[in-house]
Amino acid sequence: MDLEALQARAIAIADLYDRRNVAAGRGAWSTGDLALGFAGDVGDLAKLVMAVDGRREIENARERLGHELADCLWSVLVLAERYGVDLPAEFARMTDGIERALS
Repeated sequence: MDLEALQARAIAIADLYDRRNVAAGRGAWSTGDLALGFAGDVGDLAKLVMAVDGRREIENARERLGHELADCLWSVLVLAERYGVDLPAEFARMTDGIERALS
């Protein structure tokens, strides 16, 4: 799946979450809510990485790692869309800058 397809899928899921939250009387998530959710997912990812590396005890850490990475990617894709960020262009600009600095 290419980045455009991944982002379209992420947005479709975000829309489903929004509809569910609105129906439950909680309202759709703002970009701030998404960022806070992302921060929580990054924390969960860090704990799983520590467990996979033998620094913590978490059951099924290796099996759960891919899911948590995907959770983080989902958040990045949705935030990029909501803020109108062209991720491929920004990634290329960022990696070009790093490459120049390291060369």
